[in-house]
Amino acid sequence: MLMTIVTIYTLYLLINIYTSLMQIGFINVAKRKSPVLLDATKFLLAGNYAVAKEKLSLVNAFIDYILFIAWMGLGISWLENTIFLQNDALQNIMIVMSFLIIGSFISLPFSYYEKFVLDEEFGFNKSSLSLWIKDTFISFVLTLLFGSIVIWGIYEIISSFVNWWIWSFVFIFAVIILINMLYPAFRATFFDKLTPLEDKDLDSDIKELMNKTGFVSSGVFVSDASKRDARLNAYFGGFSKAKRVVLFDTLIQKLTTKELLAVLGHELGHFAHGDIYKNIALVGAMLFAMFGIFGNLPSSLYIEIGISESPASIMILLLLFMPVLGFVMMPIMGVVSRHNEYAADKMGSELGGPSGAIELANALKKLVTENKSFPLSHPLYIFFHYTHPPVIERLIELGVDIGNTSKESLDGSQIV
Repeated sequence: MLMTIVTIYTLYLLINIYTSLMQIGFINVAKRKSPVLLDATKFLLAGNYAVAKEKLSLVNAFIDYILFIAWMGLGISWLENTIFLQNDALQNIMIVMSFLIIGSFISLPFSYYEKFVLDEEFGFNKSSLSLWIKDTFISFVLTLLFGSIVIWGIYEIISSFVNWWIWSFVFIFAVIILINMLYPAFRATFFDKLTPLEDKDLDSDIKELMNKTGFVSSGVFVSDASKRDARLNAYFGGFSKAKRVVLFDTLIQKLTTKELLAVLGHELGHFAHGDIYKNIALVGAMLFAMFGIFGNLPSSLYIEIGISESPASIMILLLLFMPVLGFVMMPIMGVVSRHNEYAADKMGSELGGPSGAIELANALKKLVTENKSFPLSHPLYIFFHYTHPPVIERLIELGVDIGNTSKESLDGSQIV
């Protein structure tokens, strides 16, 4: 059984590497051809950035694989043999938290490199070292606090129920919904400073837009995201009347009022179509599959690894294998998500009136430019990784003229 688990993880790694290499090769050729949506300089820069990010993801994939083998070989048993506490619940919590803390420390150099080398080189990073350390420390403390509570909850369920995996799924699913509800408040408390939107005209326009779809919000807020990053973004967070509309200050600075309203119209399209609930249902299906698999692993696997069939070991195995199950589910979630994006684009253009499609198209073009998003991707990479359709396909769907870009260049047949 152990060999089967390792083989599956190895296959996952090889597929991941193959899709990444195909994407890198595709972009390296495409970035030297006629530019699309961007001028020649920005097109090449976006291509270089996409390749650099993909190379970093390859390094991360190799490190994760080495760590997987190390944990399966000696790591989990070492934790079990090293951590001894009188209280069984505390011992299990400490073992799992030690696993998470070790992983966090190993990932720190990669997080630093991405922020202060890669993002710095391509003009995204606006954060100082002290702010990054502060953010990292706060994230670490929150993980210790809330992670311990969640681990304790799962420990109690595993210790109390025969079919513990069903109740663990229900518990974790409830935690995910709670996180979605509290995310804006937590982010405002510990990371971003949120202030009410001061532009009264824009605030009025946004609320009028929300009224058209029945979206009830506790307010429209502006995040000081520019102190950390130059990317443009916005999000809706929370549930029921606690929902917030949060705009990054970078988004307000770069988009016109009509373009901003078109972007929000797109997001309201997701709300009107119930996409958030669809996504939660898909995540729930993935979690149910995960707990179903790891709740019924044979005892022989634990014997092969040399560990006890304890709640801590079960949780660590689940965490180790979660990327594989997520990767398997991603194509399904991607197909659904990309379909939802087209539908949200359509509604966003309709909410914007006669010029809605043009305004949304202009906003998408600016997002591509400011976020240095390379507009072309290998179809295999799209299949495995994309939750949003390539922006060119979205523009075509909106009926916007994108110049001389052919269908062949979109599906990669002229590139690879």
